[in-house]
Parts: sequence; C-alpha cells; structure tokens
Amino acid sequence: MTDGKACKVCNFTRQTSYGVVAPSLDELKRKGCEFLGFSPSDTVMVVLENDGTIVEDQTYFLCLPPNTKFMLLHNKETWAPSRRMDGGTAWMARDSVIMDADTVDASSTAAPWWNLALQLKQDLTSIILMSEADLQCLVDAPCAELASALGFQETKAEELQQTLQRVLDRKEEERQSKELLQLYLKAVEKEDKPQEEQSQPSQQGVRDVDLPDGMEMDSASGFMSRTLMVLKGKTNPETRLSTEDLQMVVTKGLEAMQQVMGWDTARTSALLQACEAELSTRLQQIQAMQSISSSQLDGSKESNATSTQEAAETPTQGSS
Repeated sequence: MTDGKACKVCNFTRQTSYGVVAPSLDELKRKGCEFLGFSPSDTVMVVLENDGTIVEDQTYFLCLPPNTKFMLLHNKETWAPSRRMDGGTAWMARDSVIMDADTVDASSTAAPWWNLALQLKQDLTSIILMSEADLQCLVDAPCAELASALGFQETKAEELQQTLQRVLDRKEEERQSKELLQLYLKAVEKEDKPQEEQSQPSQQGVRDVDLPDGMEMDSASGFMSRTLMVLKGKTNPETRLSTEDLQMVVTKGLEAMQQVMGWDTARTSALLQACEAELSTRLQQIQAMQSISSSQLDGSKESNATSTQEAAETPTQGSS
C-alpha cells in the first residue's frame, strides 16, 4: 500500500499528462517537474487544471479528491481554459493555446495586472479578496488592454476602474480620518490636564523650557498640518472639516495656513475665507437650533402653567 494521493499533472498546453502518487504538495512539484521535463531549479506554480485555482497550501492539497488534475506552470506561463474543437482541427486549438501563452508571457513582463485580469475574467467576485495593491494595479492598467483581457467593452472597463478608484479613495479617507481622530483625542487629553499643575509657581521657571510643553506645541502644530495636508487638493475642503478643526484653522490664521499648505497668498486666503464662512454658517445653525429648542422649552413651560391655572380654577367654578 502506497502512502500518498493519486494525482495527474500536465503542462500549460495540456498536451502532456502524467499520473503520479504524491504524499505532499512539495513531492507533487518534484515529481511533476521530473515527468514534464522541467529543470529541478525552476520555480513552478501548481494550479487546478479545470479552473486555474492556485494551490499553495498543504492542507488544501490533502483535502482535494484523488485523481485531481493539476497544471504545473513555470517561468511566465499562465493558466488558460481548455478549448475543445473537432478532431480534425484539434491541432489548431493547441497552436492557439501556445500562441495565447506567448502573448500572455510578453504582456506579463510589462503588465503585472494581467494575471489579476484573468482571475476576474474567470470569477468577478474574486475582486473581494484582492489587496489594495492589486486594486491599484488594475486601476493603473491601460483601459483598452484591460478591456481586451477581461472581454469587456472599453467603456465598461473604464467604469470598473473608476469604481475601484472610488473604493481606494474611500479606504484612504477612512484611514486618514482614523489617524486624525487619534490625534484629536490626544490633543483633547492634553487640554483636559488639571489647570493647577500648570499654575504652580515653583515650576514656572522650568515650564518655559520643559520638553513636554514643547512636545505639546509640536503636537498641536502637527495636528493642524495633518488636517490641512489631508484636505490639500480636495474639492470644497472646508466642508470636510469638523467644527472644532474649522475653529482651529481660523484661529491659526493666514500665515500658519500658508506655511503648511505651501500655496500663494490669494489661494490660501480664499481657503481661509471659505473656512470662516463655513464656520459662521455652522455656528448660525447651532444658534438657530438652540433658539428653537429654547422656544419649545418656554412654550412647554407656558402650556404647563396654563394647564395648572385652569385646573386650579375648575373646582371654584363648579362650587359656585
């Protein structure tokens, strides 16, 4: 009785196929290279012959049923679906596969997105498992070539790239928002320190040159720099700031903004005016809401007073 799993191995053209028994994935690679004539020093990749799934995990290999057919790929070879044609023209199918493989090899050298496009062509849902680097690779791909690789119209490929770019932008904004929130919480934590610690006369002389105070100033400056640099190049950046951030930017003024943004005076002044206008609008909205809330509260008090007075007068009228 042999220890191992009965498997089949073939090359990327499927012209050559062998049966092997291998107890592990590494042993499958070794025997497959030997039977298919690959050099032992070549790096090979194992995929399922029927759908191109990459097999790299030993546990997954052991879970596959016996007589599973694997394809061994080396150098820049890539998996492609089998093409079945009439017996009289089968040689054309083989030549076509070889020609396609050569085209893929040439493209892979200059286009690392090609394998990703092939994965999407086989299963569009595989995009969910792609990393941000993979998504960026697809976004940067030439639209016409990506459309050809996916079998899409060029307009559809362009829409796919735009959608992927929006996903990447949203992930980046979420990451930057998280960093800003952490900086804000640190700043709030420092502002909430007991005031008496800062007003002790015995430490006044030391505090002027003490490192924590310098670090606090750098932290506040860094917070503003981070806020402004995140918004640099955004459309209507003032709407993306919180009210607290707007107050900080307006307080710092034109010179501080210009130093951080690196813009000319006119452009920086326009942004500062937009921030001031946005802050004024928000404060007016807050005041309006407070006024409405106060009016409702006063109306509720008057209504309760009237009800109390009527309730007090009712027994008197009844007794008369």
